[in-house]
Amino acid sequence: MSRWTRRPALRWLVPVLAAALAIGGGAAANAVVDRDDPPDLPPRTAAELLTALQTAQVAGSGTVVVSVDLGLPPLPDTSAHGHADLGSLWSGSSTLRLWYDGPERVRLALLGTLSQSDIIRNGRDLWIWDSAENQASHRVLPEDLPAHPGPAMAPPQVAEAILAAIEPSTEVTVERTGRVADRDAYELVLTPRDEATLVRQVRVAIDAEHSIPLSVRVYGQGEEPAWEASFTQISFERPDPEQFRFNPPPGTTVIEEELWPSLPMLADPPTQATVVGEGWTSVLVVRLPESAMARVEMLRALLPDGRSLSGSLFSVLLTEDGRVLLGAVTPERLAEVADDPAAALEGE
Repeated sequence: MSRWTRRPALRWLVPVLAAALAIGGGAAANAVVDRDDPPDLPPRTAAELLTALQTAQVAGSGTVVVSVDLGLPPLPDTSAHGHADLGSLWSGSSTLRLWYDGPERVRLALLGTLSQSDIIRNGRDLWIWDSAENQASHRVLPEDLPAHPGPAMAPPQVAEAILAAIEPSTEVTVERTGRVADRDAYELVLTPRDEATLVRQVRVAIDAEHSIPLSVRVYGQGEEPAWEASFTQISFERPDPEQFRFNPPPGTTVIEEELWPSLPMLADPPTQATVVGEGWTSVLVVRLPESAMARVEMLRALLPDGRSLSGSLFSVLLTEDGRVLLGAVTPERLAEVADDPAAALEGE
């Protein structure tokens, strides 16, 4: 049984974390409030909170404010002003609505001032809807798909990695109580002990009654969170099933798609891949096919030295032999891994 299956609360958390990966700005900075007058909650240990987190079973809906500042150069804004373009999640700040009724019924809506974009999973049906373009894409999920919360805008391993990191390499404490979205919460703090990681600390606010994450803040090397996602409003009432039934409005262009969308750097899957290291300092190493090399060269042109890029939470290294290394580690760690025989990706 996978860690994902054993931890139902993660299925609620991942859409929030996934959105947080991609959205910039500081709108969530005040989501955790009343720190000067914290709620009087009974003491709980980190082990007790982790056990409750792993066994929580919830359904509900809420509003999520997400932000991230990865310390990277701004990307071009290709969306029209006020439009809820999913491609705009790489910059700016956004508000999302989330509905959750088990791993097979999930809806995430990105709200713009003039439009809305939705990702909806209802059983095996996966819909992506863009109201500004009046266009919807539809995919049919395989029957044996693991019980993930619908389409992952970032890998589900993001949430798993936080819990997988609870090992000797991480200090885990309960620092204080507070309130998020008018809910009493405990704050679980994970501090990596390995100096090679760019992650300085992860803070998770856990609902005192339902034991689900209400807020996640990831700190890099700066004082402010580099990555944050927080509920500003939440309800634990089961959503109306109609929220998960998508009926294309009249005039909508419906496109039947393959399971995985074509993304600029992922349209051609890696020919080889491996992970070197463990925990916070693990590094993903992939070798892209020849058909993707033109895009790699375009990426090189955007990098200061043509081969590496480092932000507040991750670093990327392109090697001369066509490998791409990525991790939440220092550039020095990537260079070290690049010379490791375990990262050679030879003998396909």
